[in-house]
Amino acid sequence: MLRSAHSRTGLLLLPALALAQSADVQRKGEFWEKYFYGNAPATTRLKVNAHGPVTLEAGAAGNISFSVRLSVRARSEAEARQVMQRYRVAAERAGDTTVITAPAGPVVSTVTIKTPRLLLAEISTFDGSVEATGVDGGLNVDTGGGELRIDRIRGNCKVSTGGGDIHVGSIGGALRCSTGAGKINVGSVKGEAVMETRGGDISANEIKGSVRAQTGGGGIHIVRSGGGVTAGTTGGPIIVDHAAGVVITRNMAGPVQVGAASGVQCESGSGGIRVTNVAGPLRVSTSLGNIMAALLGPRLADSFLATSNGDITVLIPSNVGVNIRARNDMADTMRRIFTEFNSVTVRRQGRQLVAEGQVNGGGPILQLSATAGTIFIRKQ
Repeated sequence: MLRSAHSRTGLLLLPALALAQSADVQRKGEFWEKYFYGNAPATTRLKVNAHGPVTLEAGAAGNISFSVRLSVRARSEAEARQVMQRYRVAAERAGDTTVITAPAGPVVSTVTIKTPRLLLAEISTFDGSVEATGVDGGLNVDTGGGELRIDRIRGNCKVSTGGGDIHVGSIGGALRCSTGAGKINVGSVKGEAVMETRGGDISANEIKGSVRAQTGGGGIHIVRSGGGVTAGTTGGPIIVDHAAGVVITRNMAGPVQVGAASGVQCESGSGGIRVTNVAGPLRVSTSLGNIMAALLGPRLADSFLATSNGDITVLIPSNVGVNIRARNDMADTMRRIFTEFNSVTVRRQGRQLVAEGQVNGGGPILQLSATAGTIFIRKQ
């Protein structure tokens, strides 16, 4: 009886696997379709090899159940049948892993799977979107191209697409995601997060660990990071609302804004930089744009702010002591350095204006350098 089922459906079966198939090939627009269905005993690991979209819903069934829709473009039903007969859907078990393989070639397979609890899920498809939810352990996804939607993964998660947006809900471990071109949107991650796209915006709501975000062109917005943030783009704004560690950014053409951090290192080819509530050292420079920095003690260390074309404004609270060393290289007037602290003196030195002095009793060195523009040293 098993041999008869194998011949009728074209499925490679295990003795414990129950199967069914749709009654006939059906036409859907330009395509001809046929469905296959399978059931298998529960295993803790799942591996899927496909040639089209895949949907996995873990923790949603008592055993492993799946359906595979085969689609092919053909001129007639007879031609569609002939093409489909050459391809197999295979379901195998290797130890604690169930392996489901859908055909490649001119046939496009759409796989939908429901499983019990999984400790590991691995999905690889030549081309197509992937949606995976509810995995109790780790998840690995690789598609040649297509949108990714991932949510409720309790372990580490590694996902990659050749091109398409990535949407991530909650991850209980670390996250690593990359796309050839598309947006990345992340909800919450309990570990570190690495997010990379060759072109598109990156946004993340809450990352408990450190963050690394890189885009070939687009904006980056990190709402909260429990560690440091390293972010880079060739064009677009970089915004970090709150980071428990040091924020390091490199922006070829766009503004940078840091709401709170334990230190900042920012470079911008052209764009303003705004940093507030920074408790550690600052290394900030831009070729074209204004810099605004609000200091926060008491862990402030030696810092440096520089712009080639723009203003620099520093806000210093009463509990932060620094030694000011400011220089304006092309000062056409003494007003190019303005200070609200009487302890800081401004004098002309050739074509330059320089300002030095202790603020609030002195402390780490704060160097300010401008080529064109005005330096403002203000009380906060």
